[in-house]
Amino acid sequence: MSSYDPASIEKKWQEYWQENKTFKTTTDKDRPKYYVLDMFPYPSGSGLHVGHPEGYTATDILARYKRMKGFNVLHPIGWDAFGLPAEQYAVKTGTHPRKTTENNITRFREQLQMLGFSYDWDREVNTTDPDYYKWTQWIFLRLFEKGLAYEDEQPVNWCPELGTVLANEEVIDGKSEVGGYPVVRKPMRQWVLKITEYAERLLNDLDDLDWPESTKEMQRNWIGKSIGAEIDFPVYEHNDEIRVFTTRPDTLFGATYMVLAPEHHLVDEITSDEQKEKVEEYKEYAAQKSDLERQELTKEKTGVFTGAYAINPANNKEIPIWIADYVLAHYGTGAIMAVPGQDERDWEFAEKFDLPIIRTVEPPEDFEGKAYTEDGPAINSDFLNGLKITDAKTKIIEWLEENGVGKKSVNYKLRDWLFSRQRYWGEPFPIIHVDGEPKAVADDDLPVELPEVDNYQPTKDGEPPLAKAEHWVETTDPETGKKALRETNTMPQWAGSCWYYLRYISPEFDGAPVEPEEEKYWMPVDMYVGGSEHSVLHLLYARFWHKVLYDCGVVSTEEPFQRLVHQGMILGELEYTAYEKDGKIISADEVEEGDDVNRKPLDESDVEKKGDRHVMKGTEITVNSKAHKMSKSRGNVINPDDVVDNYGADSLRLYEMFMGPLEQVKPWSTKGVEGVNRFLNRAWRLFFGDNHEEEILNITDEEPSKEQLKVLHEAIQKVSEDIEGLRFNTAISALMIFVNEANQWEGVPRSVAEPFVKLLSPFAPHIAEEIWSKFGHDESLAYEPWPELVEEYLKAETIDMPVQVNGKVRANITVPAEKSKDKDFVLGLAKQQENVERYLDDTTIVKEIFVPGRIVNLVVK
Repeated sequence: MSSYDPASIEKKWQEYWQENKTFKTTTDKDRPKYYVLDMFPYPSGSGLHVGHPEGYTATDILARYKRMKGFNVLHPIGWDAFGLPAEQYAVKTGTHPRKTTENNITRFREQLQMLGFSYDWDREVNTTDPDYYKWTQWIFLRLFEKGLAYEDEQPVNWCPELGTVLANEEVIDGKSEVGGYPVVRKPMRQWVLKITEYAERLLNDLDDLDWPESTKEMQRNWIGKSIGAEIDFPVYEHNDEIRVFTTRPDTLFGATYMVLAPEHHLVDEITSDEQKEKVEEYKEYAAQKSDLERQELTKEKTGVFTGAYAINPANNKEIPIWIADYVLAHYGTGAIMAVPGQDERDWEFAEKFDLPIIRTVEPPEDFEGKAYTEDGPAINSDFLNGLKITDAKTKIIEWLEENGVGKKSVNYKLRDWLFSRQRYWGEPFPIIHVDGEPKAVADDDLPVELPEVDNYQPTKDGEPPLAKAEHWVETTDPETGKKALRETNTMPQWAGSCWYYLRYISPEFDGAPVEPEEEKYWMPVDMYVGGSEHSVLHLLYARFWHKVLYDCGVVSTEEPFQRLVHQGMILGELEYTAYEKDGKIISADEVEEGDDVNRKPLDESDVEKKGDRHVMKGTEITVNSKAHKMSKSRGNVINPDDVVDNYGADSLRLYEMFMGPLEQVKPWSTKGVEGVNRFLNRAWRLFFGDNHEEEILNITDEEPSKEQLKVLHEAIQKVSEDIEGLRFNTAISALMIFVNEANQWEGVPRSVAEPFVKLLSPFAPHIAEEIWSKFGHDESLAYEPWPELVEEYLKAETIDMPVQVNGKVRANITVPAEKSKDKDFVLGLAKQQENVERYLDDTTIVKEIFVPGRIVNLVVK
């Protein structure tokens, strides 16, 4: 080999790891375990871009480090492979989604292996494999048995073009996120999971998790626990009551109207004949909007009077009943008592439709707003008058319960989980319908496999593609012999990703989703790394399923993921813009809103960095620098294959960790990759010199000096602490400092060189393996013990200290380390320095400042 050649080195070691199954995990219960997990990747046809490997590299560094620290490490990978994109491709081209998915997985697998990740590939799982989804179906049946899975007519986001129901998060401005097709709200028969049964446990158990506080807060907000009261309002001249949940029962006397969701079950029944046409029109209008759009606080308030009235139970007054889209059928009871005096949204609605406004809390004299939402004495509230909010709540709840018109209640924002999709490419439900009633398929008959169909096109009326497979749909109930129909909805993509971390533990086990003894050893996951876009849904759903499995005795822990870290997004390269005004280039911070300016794009070569800003080269003119999210439309996607071709996988891994803190959003820089590539070349030359000979030229068997040991153990200390703290960027800085120091030595002692290569190996495993083998080792260094820190070597023999006179450095002294705290010795030595003495002549020392081991400052006059 003539020089450091990543292409040949990396291919060689990737083949070695594969052939020797270097990273195969075995359960050794005599050793501590470490389960480090990446969030389940969805294999798209476009493959990885450079943002994807960031989290994978972080977990790989941890996995390699923990192995060398003596841990039994589980570091698996697999594929969340059911999904809408493959089905849409099938609709357009007729290609079976399985084929598309297989091709995508092959592409992803090649790329991950190209980057040298130390996965145990024998544990690879795929959600579309019947041997896998057999257990997804098995878990669903446990939910069904426990009454946690049920059928219901639900208002859903229906996309006729895609032929499926979409989650609220998949609808943007009334259109599907995929394809931008119109979405309408319509009631449909759906499978629903009763996640609300676990709301309190999901909330409480967050406290014990080592997760980002922001993520825990997002989950708390999503669950949305509220304590208040349920109150029943009789409908005037009807035998119906409208139940509301409110966190402010103390404002009941100020309820001047009611609002129902357009989908509320009583709307049609109570609407007067005169208002029916207007109400129907409004219901159709509301059906065109997503829940997120309907709840926008800034949108104009709309609504229609039903013609009906309710009776306020506090004062027996008739109040009008309206429908409005800002009330959602599935939140609370789908109805609210409107108190405009104490609620901004209700005030705006009341103002627009000229409805009464009664304050029930007295605002301070200087209050100038509309609705008053803070504390104060109750007014216009009969027996509550004068009480502050807390006391008023207690008293009104007692009154409601005594009079049988309400009660104290806890409500959750969390809704039951809509769990069915009108798609082909998903897990079939293990359910048959006998005489119209759902019935579980026997465990022994799992998996219920997807049938082959000729046409993946969904029907316009909402019937799923599976309904076309009549030979599969029409079956017989084995228990009764009656005709039965299979469920034709499929599970959402979330299903397989709710429990995949368990299947990695025992992927071949055929008695349950996970082998019990193995599960007890490996769970919970010690470190889970993935994007913050999964902060709520995936993590919440996985926690829910895990708790159900815990209640079923399948798992031994109540939570699946003990520690969670979100890696930051990697943006495209910085784009630079200069501004020209009136024919003159001006600084970006001089541009004011409305200025008529010309924007001039600049190349990176036109720009230099000064402090925290970018300027045009050779000037002080600030330019605008901005990085955008990588996207095909912007043309700023960086393909990792290109980076690896030019610089090698180790350079890509090293750069992605060196860019900045793991959790931070960072712009890509090809120059940055070049920088870490130069570092790897310097590390190579440190041991093999510059004359490109095969033999090791720069390794000696001499005893290392104290200074060499100090440099090594400073690196051991810093790299070890920073890997534990996920501060990979500063760990790499420590490796660079070592190489810079060692390049000044005449030779590198073997007892220093080998520990350094071990320190380098989690970050740049290919080059480390190659150097290790050239040191004469026959085995991989993957399980070599991590270098031990000897703190004794960190102690310096001498300490350099600056000497100041009146705050200005006039000399530097070298003090024996054991004397660095001896004030008299250090001051005496400082005053003897020639350049200090001349500043002391003819002056009086008024103060001697001495910081042991740091500085001497003589104040004279």
